[in-house]
Order: sequence, then structure tokens, then C-alpha cells
Amino acid sequence: MAQKVNVADLPLQQLEALRGQLEQETEFLTSSIQQLKLVQSKYVESQESLNKLSPDNTGKDVLVPLTSSMYVPGKLQDVNLVLLDIGTGYYVEKGVTEARAFFNRKLEFLTKQIEKVQPALQEKYTVKQAVVEMLNQKIQHMAALNNPQSSTAKA
Repeated sequence: MAQKVNVADLPLQQLEALRGQLEQETEFLTSSIQQLKLVQSKYVESQESLNKLSPDNTGKDVLVPLTSSMYVPGKLQDVNLVLLDIGTGYYVEKGVTEARAFFNRKLEFLTKQIEKVQPALQEKYTVKQAVVEMLNQKIQHMAALNNPQSSTAKA
């Protein structure tokens, strides 16, 4: 069970360390969400490409990707079967209907993962803001103690 600590009771050094840790965690979670959204957009693009396949396109010229930046010309022969990249260099031949179902499952999974990470990110961000606020208050309090003339000059 997690132990709750009042941030107001922490010394300045621990507050600074906690702020740094929370900053790293929020950056990690933000990066994770961005990566999930990037993968999600790739599946959406693939799904859109799948939707453009039709019997009318049989025999048409296409550019076939060999790498992310190199394409070769080709002709579209079969619009009923597609190759799906299922990860780690493996491809599976599927029918268009099966491929649509595959993309829908992947998109649903990614959406659920994003929905799981977003509340954790929001919670970390809220805690980080509270720690930063407490840190600023302690620094201002210490500055006022070290320089009593500035507090009397304001009054």
C-alpha cells in the first residue's frame, strides 16, 4: 500500500528531487501517448488504403514500397488479398474483410491503451504542479527569512 506524504513537510532538496522525478514520468507518459497515437495513425492510413482497393483498380500501376523511402513500380493484380505486417518482420496474407477486422481490433486496442495512460499522465501532472507550487513557496519563504529588509520595504 502506498504511503501518503504531505509535500509541505518535505525539505527543499527532496521537493526538488520529487519534481525532477515527476518531470521524467510526465515526459515518459507523454512520449508513450505520442507513440501510441503515431501507431494508431499508421493503422488508420492502412485502413484507408484498404478501402481504396476495388475490382476497378485491377491491373493499374502502383508504387510498391521496398523500404520507408524506396519504391518500385508494379501492377495491382489481386484486389481481394493483401499482405499485413503483423510485427517483427512477419507478414500474413489475408482477405480484405479479414484485414479490416484486423485493423479494427488493433485500433480498438490502441484506443484502450491511450485511455489507460491519459489519466495517469493527468494525475502525475497535477502532482507535479502541486510540488512546484510548494517548492516556489518554500523558496520565497527562505528568501524572505534571509532578506528581512525586502519584507519591511513592501509594508
